[in-house]
Amino acid sequence: MTPRTRRLGLPLLTASVLALATACGGGGGSPATESSAAPGEKIKLTVSLFGDFGFKPLYEEYKKTHPNIEIVENVTQFNDHHSNLVKRLATNAGAGDVEAVEVGYISTFTAQPGKFADLKQYGLDKRQADYLDWKWQQGLSKDGSQLLGLGTDVGGLAMCYRKDLFKKAGLPEDRDEVAALWPTWEQYIETGKKFAAANVDGAKFVDSPGEILRAMVNQAPTGLYDAQDNIIVATNPDVKKAWDLSNQLTQEGLTAKLAAFSPPWNTGFAKGSFATIICPAWMTGYIQEQAKDASGKWDIATVPGGSGNSGGSHLMVPKQSKHPKEAAELIDFLTSKDNQARVFKEEGTFPSIPALYDDPSIQNFTKPFFGDAPIGKIYSDAAKALKPQLLGPKEADVRTVIGNGLGRVEQGKQTPDEAWAQVLEDVKKIK
Repeated sequence: MTPRTRRLGLPLLTASVLALATACGGGGGSPATESSAAPGEKIKLTVSLFGDFGFKPLYEEYKKTHPNIEIVENVTQFNDHHSNLVKRLATNAGAGDVEAVEVGYISTFTAQPGKFADLKQYGLDKRQADYLDWKWQQGLSKDGSQLLGLGTDVGGLAMCYRKDLFKKAGLPEDRDEVAALWPTWEQYIETGKKFAAANVDGAKFVDSPGEILRAMVNQAPTGLYDAQDNIIVATNPDVKKAWDLSNQLTQEGLTAKLAAFSPPWNTGFAKGSFATIICPAWMTGYIQEQAKDASGKWDIATVPGGSGNSGGSHLMVPKQSKHPKEAAELIDFLTSKDNQARVFKEEGTFPSIPALYDDPSIQNFTKPFFGDAPIGKIYSDAAKALKPQLLGPKEADVRTVIGNGLGRVEQGKQTPDEAWAQVLEDVKKIK
């Protein structure tokens, strides 16, 4: 497991596992209690994550002022983490004191308020004014009465690109000129055709279509669900448009057919197998890690459509925790304004606290690896332009169905029309 792999990709939880999550929603679980520890008694808190959140230095800092707290971090793969949490909530055993939940799954778990501690009980509602309003809302129970999760980061979008490959293709290298190539997704595809026509040895225009579709859907006013929690994949024209354009990338031969976080995908970074990639803030760290010898070759431009969101997480306290008060206090610390800024600079995950977006230390932050691109300003501007989108209770499962359909087209197993027909049938089975 490598750092930052927690944020990207169409989730792959099965429908049966997510059905189990819904079936156990709304009640059950042991009641949240105050810590039974005596003053000064040693307490162990388990923090369950999917990938490296950049918290380890924060734990050490926290323990300086909380010497009685021992923090154990458990890290598992993205899909395993969320499916394990579903099962542990169903059996009321085995969950961590603090559990991370990615945005694609947050509505699955906030639909189970009886399974999590209400962080308002521990005063964390004081943090509401810190947050982007939509990020705060994502952590509330359906009726808004309980605070179940506190946000860590948001995945404001940009587009990372290889300057050296663009130069070989006769395309501009300057980030402003590159951004001017693709104000729309249609123009992004046209740029891809020009890149392909140049026959750059060993390189395709983009890694795969999955995250392109996700970005387009996330930019739309309404996504996969309507306000009544009905799945609207079949009737939302923005979803179909995203499907068509994403498949056009495949049909035009512009994709490297590299599945996110697969070994070939990781190798693709090092070999320069693709020239562009959807790039939430956390992706900058991943690129730097996988393409260690490519410093100065990568740069960052505005994403087509101007903004969007991909990824981001919340921290939650299952009612199983024997120390919910201490767990809530740790969440408060890990998500503080100063610590969100620190994690961004060290790991790339972008804060969900808008007061930081105009902070000079964020606005002026650059990375030499990306040619000193103004990363802080790029992602601050993207975050400011974000428009919230309703996430439905089976968001992750619906995305999986769509992602599988894209994969079948990319592998030549179905035409786009055939794959779309199967997507619509598969979506009907999601209850």
